[in-house]
Amino acid sequence: MTPIRILIDTFADEGETNAQMSNAREIIVRLNAERFHVTTFKTGKLDSRIEARPNTKVVSLPIRRQTVPILRQSLFGDHDLLFYPKASPAMKWYMKMKTVRGRRGLVVGTVESQMNLRDELTVNSQTVRLIEQTVLRADYLFSNANSVAQSLHSHYGRLSEVIPTGVDTMFFTPTDQTPRNVRPRVLFVGSLRPFKGPHLLIDAAERFPQADFVIVGEGTMASELKARSNKKANVTITGALSMSAVRDEYRASDVFLFPSRWEGSPKVIMEASACALPVISFRDYEPETVVDGNTGYLVSSTDELFSRLETLILDREMRRRMGQSARAHVAKFDWNVVTRQWEDVFLRLVTQSQ
Repeated sequence: MTPIRILIDTFADEGETNAQMSNAREIIVRLNAERFHVTTFKTGKLDSRIEARPNTKVVSLPIRRQTVPILRQSLFGDHDLLFYPKASPAMKWYMKMKTVRGRRGLVVGTVESQMNLRDELTVNSQTVRLIEQTVLRADYLFSNANSVAQSLHSHYGRLSEVIPTGVDTMFFTPTDQTPRNVRPRVLFVGSLRPFKGPHLLIDAAERFPQADFVIVGEGTMASELKARSNKKANVTITGALSMSAVRDEYRASDVFLFPSRWEGSPKVIMEASACALPVISFRDYEPETVVDGNTGYLVSSTDELFSRLETLILDREMRRRMGQSARAHVAKFDWNVVTRQWEDVFLRLVTQSQ
């Protein structure tokens, strides 16, 4: 069988923390090398797992002036599918030129957030326009959650199939330490932006002095959060951490509090669940990785969030039980399972196009 040739528009650099790029990298690593030839890009040190993958071509890019080499590979590369297009100048030009030049490869795009983009103040109009000119012009779109698919159809009239974001359940594993802490430890991991709600951990620290609160991440709210937390002994703000260090934070914590109001299917929820943490999240985007009352809680208001958090802070056995359920539930989102779904999609789309 001739391998299906896929150009994946991502950087396969080791340690790349961008969520979309790390998702693509996890898929590349797991694609059957006999059935799928992969071409991708790098700007620095290549992820060693991809370096070891047979049937893989990696195009080195300069740190700056990347548009032309990416566009050249996209237009003239020998691929059946272009997967995971980014909202970038190169993809903008490719989408314009492919209709003129004609192209052999299909474009398969992914949508990973709610699509009321113009309502979210942290997404500027230029970014919205670029997304509309690139990802949303793909031949086929795939959403990472049912709520994202509904939002995409509601705002742009585009239909999409659903394939979830994955998690590496062999990397994100629980600690053997039981119980974890004398004082309950509540963790947030994510970008420090208003819609993520990291400020609610400071509010919670004021309400629950018997617990410790840890905020991992960086972003526009970093200075504000540090100023508020300076006089609070039960708040720690770490800044950005490596993936291994983030895993250590999950393992050292008792509850994962993720008060974001605008998401798709957050990886951090799955990572925390894989480390056997109960999760508290808002139900605004209906995260399918949290089963309300079983693996954690979905809440509709800030008052309910604090109420559920108090329950978990006070009940060690409930934390343990929900954490075990979370670990079991998230197994269905393991990257090995998700990648098999992508393999089926690639085979189906190429077969249909012949």
